[in-house]
Amino acid sequence: MLPDVAHPLRLGLKNSGQDTSIQALFDVWRIADEAGFDHVWDFDHLASIGPGGAQRSVYEGWTLLAAIAAATRRVRFGCMVTGNTYRHPAVLAKMAVTVDHLSDGRLEFGIGAAWAEVEHQMYGIEGLDHRVGRLRESLDAIVSLWTNDRTTIDGRYYHFKEAIADPKPIQKPHPPIWIGAGGDQMMMIVARYADVWNSAGAPSPEAAAEQSRKLDDACRQVGRDPAEIRRSIQHMWDGQNRTHLVDRIGRHLELGFTEQIINCQGPDHARVAAAAAEALPELRSVLVR
Repeated sequence: MLPDVAHPLRLGLKNSGQDTSIQALFDVWRIADEAGFDHVWDFDHLASIGPGGAQRSVYEGWTLLAAIAAATRRVRFGCMVTGNTYRHPAVLAKMAVTVDHLSDGRLEFGIGAAWAEVEHQMYGIEGLDHRVGRLRESLDAIVSLWTNDRTTIDGRYYHFKEAIADPKPIQKPHPPIWIGAGGDQMMMIVARYADVWNSAGAPSPEAAAEQSRKLDDACRQVGRDPAEIRRSIQHMWDGQNRTHLVDRIGRHLELGFTEQIINCQGPDHARVAAAAAEALPELRSVLVR
């Protein structure tokens, strides 16, 4: 029997938007919505990542989120995760509110500091050298724009003077904030701002658990109860070896990772999503094994 966890297990699907088709994206969203997954995701990159470099096709993540809002009815969704340096926080805050309204309050707001050097070099995007500080100021601004009548911030990177941002999000006080992070500095950002932390770059359950312990320490430093922050992990899956997937989900659940995302690997993303949907009752049963 698995130990009690502070939050219920929630399962999601992901088609990143890289090296895929519009039809495959719609198929994955439909499967997630109809099969009973809790959330569905894309990513936020301007050029492709991973093997093969920046040569493959990739769609823009927030435009896809607006399409998910229109194409689904019940499933929650978001970017895993938004690159903070790609957009001014006023623009990103407004985009998020728009998508939250389009979906009647189903947006999960995923964000990170950004990391892909090639994108910043190719497009002349500034900010990667001070990305943690920029993310901290950006989150201050975004949360204020979502919740306050006026926002005034005179920061190192961003400046707002009696800024108005209406309408406010449907979700109160604002959409849940998911932050992707692995390093010590970023863990302090997670501890201060996140509703959900997504483990970044952990190659094994043990490595993810060590990152989680670092987050516990960061929470204690800022005076926050670590149990308030849900823990998230992604699983790359090609639709084969269901037993292995069930085992990985169970092992991470034992370590407190209650938000788990199946990243559907190509080339046939919809086939993998359909296989995950078929396995969904078994995946949920890890709670009572």
